[in-house]
Amino acid sequence: MNIVILGAGLMGRLLACQLARAGHTLELFDAGGPEALTSAARAAAAMLAPLAESAITEDSVVQMGVHSLQRWPELIAELDEPVYFQQDGTLVLWHRQDAAEAERFTRQMDATHQRIPTLPAAQRLDAQGIAQLEPSLGSRFAQGLYLPGEGQLDNHQLLAVMLHQLQRLDVKLNWDSPRSPADFSPGNPGQPDWVFDCRGLGARAQWPALRGVRGEIITLQAPEVKLTRPTRLIHPRYPIYIAPKGDDIFVLGATEIESDDLSPVSVRSTLELLSAAYTVDSGFAEARILDLVSQCRPALPDNLPSIRRLSERVLQINGLYRHGYLIAPALLDVVMELFHTHASALASTFSLSIQNAED
Repeated sequence: MNIVILGAGLMGRLLACQLARAGHTLELFDAGGPEALTSAARAAAAMLAPLAESAITEDSVVQMGVHSLQRWPELIAELDEPVYFQQDGTLVLWHRQDAAEAERFTRQMDATHQRIPTLPAAQRLDAQGIAQLEPSLGSRFAQGLYLPGEGQLDNHQLLAVMLHQLQRLDVKLNWDSPRSPADFSPGNPGQPDWVFDCRGLGARAQWPALRGVRGEIITLQAPEVKLTRPTRLIHPRYPIYIAPKGDDIFVLGATEIESDDLSPVSVRSTLELLSAAYTVDSGFAEARILDLVSQCRPALPDNLPSIRRLSERVLQINGLYRHGYLIAPALLDVVMELFHTHASALASTFSLSIQNAED
């Protein structure tokens, strides 16, 4: 078929790779450039942590995350170049003064495991247990949690590799070329057979319920830090995460601001993120700042993803919020079912309704 995809962020590139490998003719339009500098997919740590995220989201997102954890290795294996992927679990830590907040978090993890028993249970750690997982931290923290099976990937590497794949598959790529579904009439002569709208906040004119949620990410090179797995620090104001990406590169993030502001990272956020990271590992004091990125994630009022039909062969996929990498493969598989059969059993499994635009 002849297919148009709007938006070349994470969802757009995943979908384009899948459809192009299947032999369809694709044309992709994006308002930005090939490096995805204006995409929410670039400003992310790409942590795949369904149990940890259950502290702030619904079970449907957690279930999509469990599905996606299984799918990511398969999707990466289909690419022509390697992408950093790790599945060594998540470490959750807290300082003594935040023990009450940690206890609340622990209860949430236990409740999630009871509701979704396919998720591994959180394991409680003492100082010795922490040191066995991360030797550099054992003397700094007395208690923690280990969430087995959780993972992460290198999002910048993934975006670049998918771009190269699309180029090799002869997908027609149109950069700095914003388009909307109204520009196409699927099924008519000279028009595509399908249109998939994956523009994130770029679709707000057609989907007014979308809003931006600002996130800020710092990338560091820290040779003195020896963390090997994603680590979360529980804190009442800025619960940071630290994601090691290999080659002494670490990504820090935490901020989640209800704002459409796309200005550079603030001094306050930078100081809070770096100060919190230093309390986890003093080796961050000698780190070098490689990048400071801010971007707005597309979110709907309930902070859950949604798929809408604008017509029989026009689908909008949006509202991935802060869970893009966690849930994108699950949404991809739902969209592929809709593409092939106009129905999706997976959507029901994830309690994901396929809505019509007028609903």
